[in-house]
Amino acid sequence: MRGIRKTFGPTVALGRVDLEVLPGEVHALVGENGAGKSTLMKVLSGAHAPDSGEMEFDGKPYLPRNPLDARARGVGMIYQELSIAPHLTVEENIVLGMEPMKGPLVDRKLMRARALEALAHFDHPDIRPEVLAGTLSVSAQQLVEIGRSLAMGCKLLVFDEPTSSLSQKDIERLFLLIDRLKSQGISIIYISHFLEEVNRLASRLTVLRDGSVVGTREVATTAPEEIVSMMVGRDVDDLYPRTERHPGEALLEIKHLAGSAKPADASLTLRRGEVVGIAGVVGSGRTEFLRALFGLDPVKSGEIRIGGNEGTANPRQRWRQSVGLLSENRKEEGLALNLSIADNITLPCLDRFGRGGAVSPARQMSRSAVWIEKLGIKCQGPAQPIGALSGGNQQKAAFARLLEFDVDILLLDEPTRGIDIAAKARIYEAINEAVTDPARPRAVIIISSYLPELFGVCDRIAVMSQGKLTRAVPVADLTPHDVMLVATGKSADLRQSSGSPGA
Repeated sequence: MRGIRKTFGPTVALGRVDLEVLPGEVHALVGENGAGKSTLMKVLSGAHAPDSGEMEFDGKPYLPRNPLDARARGVGMIYQELSIAPHLTVEENIVLGMEPMKGPLVDRKLMRARALEALAHFDHPDIRPEVLAGTLSVSAQQLVEIGRSLAMGCKLLVFDEPTSSLSQKDIERLFLLIDRLKSQGISIIYISHFLEEVNRLASRLTVLRDGSVVGTREVATTAPEEIVSMMVGRDVDDLYPRTERHPGEALLEIKHLAGSAKPADASLTLRRGEVVGIAGVVGSGRTEFLRALFGLDPVKSGEIRIGGNEGTANPRQRWRQSVGLLSENRKEEGLALNLSIADNITLPCLDRFGRGGAVSPARQMSRSAVWIEKLGIKCQGPAQPIGALSGGNQQKAAFARLLEFDVDILLLDEPTRGIDIAAKARIYEAINEAVTDPARPRAVIIISSYLPELFGVCDRIAVMSQGKLTRAVPVADLTPHDVMLVATGKSADLRQSSGSPGA
């Protein structure tokens, strides 16, 4: 791709971008949300026509009329949001748009043969051609999409955030598949917010910022901090900043908390000035633990003490007790998408922005502008509808709500899921500043499925396994292997797993 330019009205989405991918190469494409990655890939896959520039594929001029034409020419796109027809079978999805015909009818025998040939690439015998695609797991549906591209003989596959909805086991399966495709000479463009995935898979990476290429680097010789600096346009000394912390008095004490279903048994003490992480596999009860603590889910038994307050409470009461929750489901629970950025940031404390039930929009806008600048929220201004922002900027605004309310205890459930590395860096900085504020250090509980994040941000880590929470152990006494042993049920006690009985 040479000199690719694409505009939407006055907005320049791509400004003369160059990209080169070699045969059999895994090439990572990274950048902040809104940097132009998706637009560039839509040009490559035929969804958008470039305003100018030229493309060459496999030594020949390349300008697809549409995505089907791109696949026929050898370029396949695997989107983050899957494009499976759930009411059709696996084999019907694989040949969709290129059905083999026998006269006026679909050649079912040839369709089955092509589907079996495509599925042979995968170590997934449970994905049968005759099964309805909608009954499969997300990871299996993703393989069906990949199979569709392979069935057309694609030589270049684009993966756009493919691991966002996968379990760790399915992620490893996907990585092995990509290794196998690479060994067969198939080229991969891999878009990800996880630098560890980039390091695992790619040989080279290209960084986009504001619709332009900042540079292309060899992955093996490029430090993560350099990649983040290229993305954000400034130096980032440490992706996980951790200034000196001094844990103080206990702000939260939980004893044998049990919900209606989960958690089964959770005890934890959280002190001012510290970050405690909760690891665990999907379905272990981590989210239910925070929801019960915040008053969103019923509590069956146990004790909760927050400052001088004891017992259960509803979310309104928790806010008044200086506890704020950032939900993992920001679109349905974390944000009012039809309201402005200012409304979302100030929602729990509207009484501060007026009198007698009247709210001053000017004061809302002024305060929200402070957080927009502090957290680097990319937007047109505080009045812009929050639903128009990228996922990373929506998450920063949701996080700003907790900071604006000035809570003592921040409950963060997957706070960086699905957002770019630069947005993550901003949130990590804000967490560190919150717990090291010399005037009033806060306390944080963070749930994350991403172990490097927990080890980089937290002071102590506990593990939720089958609804039961282990004791929290200092990060210095743990390894990711220790955590995974407990999370997967191969060890019952994190302290025993860490080999640190005195921790």
